Amino acid sequence: MNSSTYYIPEYAKSLAEGHPIKVYFEESDVIVSLLKEMASFDINDDCEQFYNLFNQLAEIEKRFARKENQLFPYLEKHGWTGPSKGMWAFHDKIRDYFRKVRTALKNKAYGEVNETMYNITDDLQGLMHIEQARLFPNALQLLSEDEWQDMREGDKEIGWMLAQEPVPYPEEAYIHPGEDRRKKRLPFATEGRIKLNEGYMDLEQLNLMLQFMPVDLTYVDENDHVIFYNRGDNRVFPRSAGIIGREVKFCHPPKSVNVVLDILVAFKAGTQDTAEFWIDFKDRKIHIRYFALRNEQGEYKGVIEMSQDITEILKIDGQKRLLDWQ
Repeated sequence: MNSSTYYIPEYAKSLAEGHPIKVYFEESDVIVSLLKEMASFDINDDCEQFYNLFNQLAEIEKRFARKENQLFPYLEKHGWTGPSKGMWAFHDKIRDYFRKVRTALKNKAYGEVNETMYNITDDLQGLMHIEQARLFPNALQLLSEDEWQDMREGDKEIGWMLAQEPVPYPEEAYIHPGEDRRKKRLPFATEGRIKLNEGYMDLEQLNLMLQFMPVDLTYVDENDHVIFYNRGDNRVFPRSAGIIGREVKFCHPPKSVNVVLDILVAFKAGTQDTAEFWIDFKDRKIHIRYFALRNEQGEYKGVIEMSQDITEILKIDGQKRLLDWQ
């Protein structure tokens, strides 16, 4: 950045542009600037402008998510679990403040907004001080260059609270690290496991995951043949092994088969990607969805049909944050 309102320590100044830690400090500058601007005028005079600035500040959720899902896991691999416990809890405290401000703004309780914003400002300043003095320098000591490069790719999936995406890191176009290098850092052996988009599972784990999902899944390939369904104890619609290899048009009753065929035609043509229905079935409310599957080249590779009993879900009201097993 050309100018900065936030102090950047020497250890961060020497980092290459685009380095994950350098980006965190760029965000710190944005945070401080927004807090100063929000404190510079009376919310009673310009509530709309305050709300716009508040929404920009709320993008800090991306920063929290990157720390919790990217930085903290890498630190855990090196034995430092403190941030995952203490700092994550501090993130949640600030998240609660943000929710409180939104409610107060909705109710035009501007006095409560100002009071809560004072708490947000105080906590964010304290958090950034801990990051600068302890979290970031220790992370730089612990993590390897390969890990920082891996992290940057994952950071991109979550996003940043910056107006523009940071420059690539390293400076040249990013090339994803070789699979072997990543394997060496995993706490489990990958031999005998299936390499998925992210992660490795053996066949038993994959089957168990699909079996215990609270949804019915059926995969119809690009040739309209059923190639998979998940076998669970609480399926909405019964299935048996006899449907594997069967043309999907023979798996539906005559009254609904034309709808299914219309979906397949639209999916193959690329004019639609999803279709959904909800029906009453045996005194239950069933949500049925179809998703077109396409590879990276955009080629149609089939469709997933997902059915879910949402009867109890529709009854949910309010919030449940505590475990009530007892």
